[in-house]
Amino acid sequence: MTISKTGLGFIALGAATLAALTAASAAQAAGPAGDAARGKTVFARCAACHDLNTGAIRMGPSLKGVVGRKAGTFANFSYSAGMKGKGVTWGPDTLDAFLTAPMKYVPGTRMAFPGLSNPQDRADVIAYLKVAAK
Repeated sequence: MTISKTGLGFIALGAATLAALTAASAAQAAGPAGDAARGKTVFARCAACHDLNTGAIRMGPSLKGVVGRKAGTFANFSYSAGMKGKGVTWGPDTLDAFLTAPMKYVPGTRMAFPGLSNPQDRADVIAYLKVAAK
């Protein structure tokens, strides 16, 4: 069997199209890219209850070092049984799920916050936490 130059061109075009569609699909599944500067503004809603980087406990635990930390483990904070038992490590995906609907993601949480319904707001807050909550 021989393939003409035209046939090879269609094969290459098909492979390139498939690769582009796969990349676009993966990017869409991952959600919007976060803007840390905008995330600082969105985080203002959280700041009344959460310290960002001094380690102080307010109404909620400090978020210092939250990205990469196991849920319910910040020292000297009295977490709900639901949060202590969640068994997740806070990363972009788990933070996104929690910030979408905290009481659904962690049944029994004492965090009385309805969540952030806007995916861009969540992505921005997560981007901000990555750079500011160290």
